[in-house]
Amino acid sequence: MGRPHPAPDCIDVRFASSHALGEDAELALEDYARALLGAREAELIPGPSGRVAGVHVCGAAGPPGVLAADLEDFARELVRRAERDRTRQ
Repeated sequence: MGRPHPAPDCIDVRFASSHALGEDAELALEDYARALLGAREAELIPGPSGRVAGVHVCGAAGPPGVLAADLEDFARELVRRAERDRTRQ
């Protein structure tokens, strides 16, 4: 798998805007994408300035449809959590 050489069952789920995520949040987003979409693999799509522009998934149970919005909502929540954690320190 890989975005440069995608398998026939791979799709890109692009976000409306890119998100700045830390390493742990990036791993969580990939895990969530696999679980949410029933995919066997997930890889982040890099955006400008090291941000995340979406997720490349392979072997999804079906087209992402409305679940794509859930995936981006989760990315936004990860950003909010990181911001809350920074303000607490």
